[in-house]
Amino acid sequence: MPLSPNFRGALFMALAMMSFTTNDTMVKFLSETMPMGQIVFMRNLIASVVIFLIAYRQHALRPIRLAFSPYIVIRIIGEVGGTVTFLIGLSHIPIGNASAILQALPLAVTMGAALFLGEPVGWRRWSAILVGFIGVLVIVRPGVEGFSPYALIVAITVLFAAGRDIATRKIDPSIPPLFISSLTAPAVALAGLFLDPPTSTQWVSVGIWECALLIGAASLILVAYHFIIHAMREGDISFIAPFRYSSLIVAILFGYLVFGDIPDIYIIIGALMIVASGLYTIYRERVRVDAGPIAASSTTRPSP
Repeated sequence: MPLSPNFRGALFMALAMMSFTTNDTMVKFLSETMPMGQIVFMRNLIASVVIFLIAYRQHALRPIRLAFSPYIVIRIIGEVGGTVTFLIGLSHIPIGNASAILQALPLAVTMGAALFLGEPVGWRRWSAILVGFIGVLVIVRPGVEGFSPYALIVAITVLFAAGRDIATRKIDPSIPPLFISSLTAPAVALAGLFLDPPTSTQWVSVGIWECALLIGAASLILVAYHFIIHAMREGDISFIAPFRYSSLIVAILFGYLVFGDIPDIYIIIGALMIVASGLYTIYRERVRVDAGPIAASSTTRPSP
């Protein structure tokens, strides 16, 4: 019996989130013995080679001058900044905490689309955004005991990633996503070199086990992007999008099984506030889209 488009989309989204979170777990595990700059460089170097070969085979490469178009540059800056800040924060705080903060990304994108793209956002969704960001503050806990500056760095990741996603909406649709990825992956790899230059004494020799984890992490990124593209092409986005939050459950589970981390009450409360706000925002967007045709039909003059 064939699966419905909604079920397939939800399954693809859950698989994408599991791939992303498993990659994060591998990177965090490696960061206990390797400098983050070395991890970022080697992981993204592997990913860059694979993406370039796929783009070449599918004739997705374009003239390099397109790399300097403003929105592609902004997207690359957002991707580089988001990757570096997230992985730095991830290496110092529990993976469940980092994942919980990152769940605010859809709220930040909604806010950015309203401020910079002029998309309509009503007071209900503004209220949900505010509640979601309060949830982030509950997790970060600035100025109180238990505060970690690395949690704040992950919060900055949300801003970088939101800028990346908003810029992506403005990129010429005729430019293949694979070409954009073939530009972004090497840029992130170069950022790793600046983060921890190879000439520093921090770089370590890499054994078979570390190589396997790096290859696995790079492969999981590609798998995640593959599944998330398919998820967005299946069924109703309003049905599929909430499954993005499955990454939080996986992150908490991996945090406990691999690192022995148990989220405290503040993490749980903050995460619930962020997820509830995100789900309500998705619901209000569905209501707005559904009401559009009705409103249009009620205000249009009837045909003679």
